[in-house]
Amino acid sequence: MTEAPVPYAAWDFDAASVAARKDGQRISLCIPAKDEEPTVGLLVRAVVRDLIERVPLLDEVVVLDDRSVDGTAEVAEAAGARVVCVDEVLPDLDRRTGKGEALWKSVAGSVGDIVVWVDADIRRFDTNFVLGLVAPLVTDANVDFVKGWYAREGGRVTELVARPVLAMLFPHLSVFHQPLAGEYGGRRALLESVPFVGGYGVDIGLLIDVADRIGVGRMAQVDLGVRVHRNRPLDALAPQATTVLRTALSRAGVSLSQFPTQLVRPGEDPVTVDFSERPPLADIPNYRRLTA
Repeated sequence: MTEAPVPYAAWDFDAASVAARKDGQRISLCIPAKDEEPTVGLLVRAVVRDLIERVPLLDEVVVLDDRSVDGTAEVAEAAGARVVCVDEVLPDLDRRTGKGEALWKSVAGSVGDIVVWVDADIRRFDTNFVLGLVAPLVTDANVDFVKGWYAREGGRVTELVARPVLAMLFPHLSVFHQPLAGEYGGRRALLESVPFVGGYGVDIGLLIDVADRIGVGRMAQVDLGVRVHRNRPLDALAPQATTVLRTALSRAGVSLSQFPTQLVRPGEDPVTVDFSERPPLADIPNYRRLTA
């Protein structure tokens, strides 16, 4: 029988009851953001109001700003977040960009024993998204990683790339409804022990690596209800799909050194796709000194 993640639903939990069971654990909500001024402030303000001021569930809200050129940082800070530029975390390392880099840096730049993430572009945001991610990690000692899912069809990259490649190469992970969902989290010790793919391959890379490290039985899958976010045009999804496919193939042991690092399409300029990867934070000497 295929091992399955522990099922939960966000509305099964009460924030005050979960907060009462923290037992001294610090909890960080981290939000990777790049040019998300229209939505990030509303998201942060709702979380601070409901899960810090009304109920002391979270210990901090950290927005990892990936060199935004709009007012993302200012809006997030005004709403109550601690804003950290990716360049301020482990500054001795080479400078990189991308979602995976922001997530990796957010672990290093946050204080939580539990770290959870939500995307910054969510519209009609509900703080139950955060509660649903945090609650299993607080209330169930056998859960080390939580992945959110939504009552809607998966996105185009999920349905056309992620789900088929998982079914073929990692069938034990086919039980996850939304393998590319940006709402997930885990215990710090686990997150420090796995590598992070630098770009949009980070979501599927963490899913595969975490399952390989702890087993699907120590992972939870949480129904977060309905999620609405910005839809990107189809041509903007091709680099993301390429990174997802390459990440899955590399985790399956396929040597990719002979493949090009650019996405070439008729009538369009070539796009260099980010295939970089950061090692586990536990292997970074500067990080060990920072946390010692």
